[in-house]
Amino acid sequence: MSTPHDSHRDLAAPGGGSDGTLAERFENPGLHEHKPRQADVDPKTGKRVERQVLFLFTLSILGTIGVVWAYFALPPGETVGSMRLSNLVLGLALAVCLLGIGIGGNYYIKLLMSNREYVEERHDLRSSDETREIAVQMLKDGGEDSGLTRRGALVGAGVTALALFPLSILVPLIGNVGEDWNVRKLKHTMWKKGTRLATDPTGRPIKAADVTIGDVWHVIPDGLNDLEEGKLDEKAKAVVLLVRLDPRDLKSDQSPEGETWSHDGIVAYSKICTHVGCPVALYEQQTHHLLCPCHQSTFDVADSCKVVFGPAKRPLPQLPITVDDEGYLVAQDDFAQPVGPSFWERATK
Repeated sequence: MSTPHDSHRDLAAPGGGSDGTLAERFENPGLHEHKPRQADVDPKTGKRVERQVLFLFTLSILGTIGVVWAYFALPPGETVGSMRLSNLVLGLALAVCLLGIGIGGNYYIKLLMSNREYVEERHDLRSSDETREIAVQMLKDGGEDSGLTRRGALVGAGVTALALFPLSILVPLIGNVGEDWNVRKLKHTMWKKGTRLATDPTGRPIKAADVTIGDVWHVIPDGLNDLEEGKLDEKAKAVVLLVRLDPRDLKSDQSPEGETWSHDGIVAYSKICTHVGCPVALYEQQTHHLLCPCHQSTFDVADSCKVVFGPAKRPLPQLPITVDDEGYLVAQDDFAQPVGPSFWERATK
């Protein structure tokens, strides 16, 4: 019986040594004679492939830099065009980053790394000192065979691409967390005491007398359209659905403290679903149910918008409303609960 050292040296060669082929000795017809690739026998081809892999890793590095640059240089603005441009550049840069690493890595493994089959016989659990020394030497030989020690620029580019890649995810993620983002952006909206309810998108204030039973109005805070910065962010949190019911149909229109949050059957609730944040805007007049089109969460408008069906876990936050001296609908205060999905932190003011 040959030693592990003999197995590595002899069986790795085509034919498997002096006493038969590999398939004959180990009854494994899957092993076959090694056929060298073009890059193995032609140094020019090997150099060309190496340059191609180096180019792909460098492209990945540039893609990561592009993601970081686009995040800071092209923030989503107040127009659809600016938001589209920001998302487009971020997406393309991230694609270049990932494709450069993925294609470059696969290209290197398939065309430059050794693809020879090595077989050695099983040995006792505790190898001899000689065998252990041979194993270490095999590792060194494998590293030499892979070409990593001779391709410093390629290794450096690959390591740099992998090291920089997390920045393409971490920079946008870190830029959107923190106390300011958590408290100000999630727990509070533009609504405050005395803010008039206005039509979306025109921004025209709404009088209570204009809303008839069965009406559904899409509402934004008065003054939202006058904002120069942050308009889309504020609108995404403050949009409201206004519905007028027969006051006799209301099962509940009061806060936990007993304050009345409706006016003559007119109630207002956040349009942002408490499941994953889709717009809730499908109203069924006969049942007074609001339906989210994404995952079919259903809320009962007549009963504080409690969940009657679907995956949502809490009611839609209610906007307390009343009328001012001129008969316009106004907010009594901001929402009592943070708007949006339930996985966002909830806290009272």
